[in-house]
Amino acid sequence: MSLFVDSHAHLADAAFDADRAEVIQRARAAGAQAVVCIGESLEAAARARAIAADHPGFIFWTAGVHPHDAASFVPKRDLPLLEEKLRSGARAVGECGLDYHYDNSPREIQREAFAAQLDIALRLSLPVVVHTREAEDDTRALISAAGRSGVVGVLHCYTGSHSLARDALDAGWYVSFSGIVTFKKWVDDELLRLIPDDYLLAESDSPYLAPVPYRGKRNEPAWVDFTVARLAAARKTTAEMIGAQVAANAHRLFSLDG
Repeated sequence: MSLFVDSHAHLADAAFDADRAEVIQRARAAGAQAVVCIGESLEAAARARAIAADHPGFIFWTAGVHPHDAASFVPKRDLPLLEEKLRSGARAVGECGLDYHYDNSPREIQREAFAAQLDIALRLSLPVVVHTREAEDDTRALISAAGRSGVVGVLHCYTGSHSLARDALDAGWYVSFSGIVTFKKWVDDELLRLIPDDYLLAESDSPYLAPVPYRGKRNEPAWVDFTVARLAAARKTTAEMIGAQVAANAHRLFSLDG
């Protein structure tokens, strides 16, 4: 059994309401050293904070506004509320970013919300958890500028281009992979080898994107070990080595020891 940290799980999602405690226990039993519970909205952040309070030292939480919800985000009203949450123990800003695939919010509004959260991250010296889909040029511009200002973060559940990954790495950012890399349609093992050891993360993105052999089921943090094993195979090393590496990287990025 390899040890790992699940760097991105939506444990506050209603999909876990019936058995959240059992899901967390299974994660511990599978080798998870910690789980980062994502608060992708003000409401989700409040739930994530409560879950973390019930599992101190194991569950950590974030607060942000997902690009899907950017249209309902009113900066004058909501930025102070978000900052208040971030100052009360959140380990990162996010999940935020850009999604031009679904365009659930106008692109200009997405960019404004993302930029505002990068600014908060700079002021509070917090890392950023970034969702990006079909928005590489704008993502590149925003994270590169943020990186020059000293903001660090992670491109989560990454399936994008080698070019964007390199630009993120040049900015000092991390890249995280999910169960997608276990799917039969995954063909880009070169991308899995591109990320230096010290900038590699693994995640569940649960309850979404369950890895093979559980594809199609509700995902959970315990199954990150399948993603770790797949990363190890692509990088020609052991699952124990990758698990230890992604755990150390998550502890460093999210200050899980402090």
